Amino acid sequence: IAEGCIMARICHTNKCPVGVATQQEHLRKRFPGLPEHVVNFFIFVAEELRQLMSILGIATMQELIGRTDLLEPRKINLQKTAKVDLSALLKSNNSNRSWLEHEEVAHGNGPILEDILLQDSEFMSAIKDHQEITRDLSIVNTDRSVCARIAGEIASLYGNKGFKGQLNLNFIGAAGQSFGAFLLQGMSICLTGEANDYVGKGINGGSITIIPPQINKDSGNQVILGNTCIYGGTGGSLFALGRAGERFAVRNSGVKAVIEGAGDHCCEYMTGGVVIVLGKTGRNIAAGMTGGVAFFFDNDQNISNKVNKEIVEIHTISTKEQENILKCLIELHYKYTLSHKANEILSNWEESKKLFKVLIPPSEKVKLGLNELAKIVS
Repeated sequence: IAEGCIMARICHTNKCPVGVATQQEHLRKRFPGLPEHVVNFFIFVAEELRQLMSILGIATMQELIGRTDLLEPRKINLQKTAKVDLSALLKSNNSNRSWLEHEEVAHGNGPILEDILLQDSEFMSAIKDHQEITRDLSIVNTDRSVCARIAGEIASLYGNKGFKGQLNLNFIGAAGQSFGAFLLQGMSICLTGEANDYVGKGINGGSITIIPPQINKDSGNQVILGNTCIYGGTGGSLFALGRAGERFAVRNSGVKAVIEGAGDHCCEYMTGGVVIVLGKTGRNIAAGMTGGVAFFFDNDQNISNKVNKEIVEIHTISTKEQENILKCLIELHYKYTLSHKANEILSNWEESKKLFKVLIPPSEKVKLGLNELAKIVS
């Protein structure tokens, strides 16, 4: 099944031929499996591996690693492989296996940035006593999943919604992958610089703000965060003064986000939340989007050509509730980022709001198009 999905290379079109990556019921019927079947498959894989290892007289995977003397190249009668020499790969030195003896480490890039905070007694006391605290730190692109461990500490004490304090973390530099992953309520992080892929992955609460070191009229046109940001997010907010990469808000199910541009496949497989894009976007917007609502500033009047219309409908602002949600989030975006684009839109709101297009899945049309839309940001 997985090979069929990969070979087709059309997951983003909502036409998965094996019925896995699609919301179309007639295609989903092609996949008769259950999660339990996948678990069972891997159990059989493990059992087969045990059998093969027992035949070889190997008891553990540790013993199996590096045993190139157990490998034999297949004899393939093909001209293109006739001169392939595998002897260098099969050279064995089983008498010396000291290279397997090393200290187990969870992180290979040296000190972990969050350890600075987790070893800070005042900071940890703020978490335990529901206090407010602020910290400023430098960050580099080898610092990955920053804030995930802190979120884990909070979750272990209070769960996702139990923390009543406020952690204000200000970072300067270039953040590595998954910056702000799994953020929780009470965590407010601001990055002055830029970020790699997966910003806010799995975010559940709190807020992320990303701004460039110098803010000017062109700031919103620069790429400031990478691909697949707020992937699978269930809550919280993101405000970025700049453009995002591809697949922004893929599988978003509750995050409120404002950005100033995006690459291809924006809002792919989105199931909830609110996304606002104030600038240009790539193609295939809202492919597989079954929930939530997205606002696009259609200044060039060409957004319709970029939207995947299989599921979503394109509307103009039609209710006061829609207008209030849109304006409220843009005001917050300006408050946190000092965006020139947001300021221009707000300064000429009556005309600007006419240029926004709203993308709403038909299954959510009644709920999202009328008064219930207000509950999304409550």
